Amino acid sequence: MQALEQVAFLLERELASTYKVRAFRQAARVLGDLDPDELRRRIDSGTLTGLAGIGPATAAVAMEAAGGELPSYLRELQQRAPAELAPGGGPLLRQVLGDLHTHSDWSDGGSSIEQMARTAQALGRQYVALTDHSPRLTVARGLDPERLRRQLDVVAALNESLAPFRILTGIEVDIREDGSLDQTPELLARVDVVVASVHSKLRMAADAMTERMVRAVANPHTDVLGHCTGRLIRGRGRPESTFDAAIVFEACRRFDVAVEINSRPERLDPPRRLLRQAVEAGCLVSIDTDAHAPGQLDWLGYGCQRAVECAVPADRIVTTWPVHQVLAWTGRAS
Repeated sequence: MQALEQVAFLLERELASTYKVRAFRQAARVLGDLDPDELRRRIDSGTLTGLAGIGPATAAVAMEAAGGELPSYLRELQQRAPAELAPGGGPLLRQVLGDLHTHSDWSDGGSSIEQMARTAQALGRQYVALTDHSPRLTVARGLDPERLRRQLDVVAALNESLAPFRILTGIEVDIREDGSLDQTPELLARVDVVVASVHSKLRMAADAMTERMVRAVANPHTDVLGHCTGRLIRGRGRPESTFDAAIVFEACRRFDVAVEINSRPERLDPPRRLLRQAVEAGCLVSIDTDAHAPGQLDWLGYGCQRAVECAVPADRIVTTWPVHQVLAWTGRAS
């Protein structure tokens, strides 16, 4: 039901717990799959909670919506949700056409590829890159070569029904300690977009980390350097990785790799001082959400706000480019 999906979207947008969001999305699926007559009977008799996956909170939203009311919980979420998450980035956000870093339930995301794509389309995006994790990140159910090949077929079928919206095939590939990329060269050459990110041994010595990152950036398959410091600024937090930013950003400039502005509120990576340094070095930039759920696709404004603050030229932001220009840049134009 639409009201349940709206609640889930707004909860994801404000970074609510995965458990809470999942309850509303699961309830929407359960009721959406129910025979309409049975749904009506259960609403009339007040027995929705007799269904597996429907609790008191989700039942209340469904009952109020079925009665033609705006559910009180949905109203509460709408009232505390700002119309624009980051007003300073609004004008730039309107120029952004795509998002090159998103996840689905094929790895550690919470929703299907189609649901993520349709939400991005509804938010005004023209394209989105699906970049689920690579096999080494087992905690995130990273895709081995066989699963990634299957995913490519799924995306091809979805693109036929979603056109002119486009799902770009991709992967967020782990940068190993030696700087190599955690996927077969054949598949890295086949996907549209490769985001390369460090996810392990984030506290290694600065010289070693610099060499590791430069080797990854120099790999001809790398298109975007993801969340370059690996920092987390919420909760228990995590400090930045240390590396020689001048060397890494010069490598990005030389090898035409975009430095990601990661829009996740707990990352906002790179820090402003490093983003300004990347701009001064002449790097391309990719403003991405790193979304793991549909509501998180609305976080692009956070990245746009930081880009404005750090005077990133709009023409150097690859996610403002039309899809054919992005594919020409990544070398996958067809």
